[in-house]
Amino acid sequence: MVASDLMQTDLSVWGMYQHADIVVKVVMIGLLLASVVTWAIFFGKYAELSAAKRRLKREHLALSEARNLNDAARIAQSFTGHSHSVVLLNDAQNELELSAGVEDTNGIKDRTSFRLERRVAAFSRYAGRGNGFLATIGSVAPFIGLFGTVWGIMNSFIGIAKTQTTNLAVVAPGIAEALLATAIGLIAAIPAVVIYNVFARMIANYKASLGDVAAQVMLLQSRDIDLGTVATDVPRPATAQKLRLG
Repeated sequence: MVASDLMQTDLSVWGMYQHADIVVKVVMIGLLLASVVTWAIFFGKYAELSAAKRRLKREHLALSEARNLNDAARIAQSFTGHSHSVVLLNDAQNELELSAGVEDTNGIKDRTSFRLERRVAAFSRYAGRGNGFLATIGSVAPFIGLFGTVWGIMNSFIGIAKTQTTNLAVVAPGIAEALLATAIGLIAAIPAVVIYNVFARMIANYKASLGDVAAQVMLLQSRDIDLGTVATDVPRPATAQKLRLG
């Protein structure tokens, strides 16, 4: 009799969702939406970071051939409009213009170093947008799913009390529906944590590469200052006002 009742009960994922309590349904829908947003962030951000990394590598190789800051500026004119290397070069040139006539060359280098460090930090923060959402989903989703499970099991016990029976056909569907909420919570949380770690490594690598470009710019500026070959008549490559990776 029990086996017959269980066979008549739809224990598929869709069937359990349909028979779940409204609170459990809301939990499931919320977790599924969070999972969809997680994967949307992954595909969009992965493509953006990958393209930015490849472009920065090409720019770094091109700038390594420059012998002074003006050579680097000429090379950078062929870079894309959203190039971070161009922004770093412009900052170095701008500091030279603002510090024209200053005898303390070490002060110029220190100010340029500070400006480039702030630029690298700003680009890194911009690259990390969306990671906070992934971290939140990874840490909170299992608990939200657990809440749905607790609520579902509580309703199952209420059903047992009302029917005054411990028949497995009465208990099993409610518990299965409740556990489904935890399963969906894990489905949302596990990819979010993995994707967060992947992006954390990619952003750290991009920041390191950007730091290498900043160091190259500082080297060129320092050499120009020490050799007394500073010139400000070279046109700067155009840069975008908005921070972008792609």
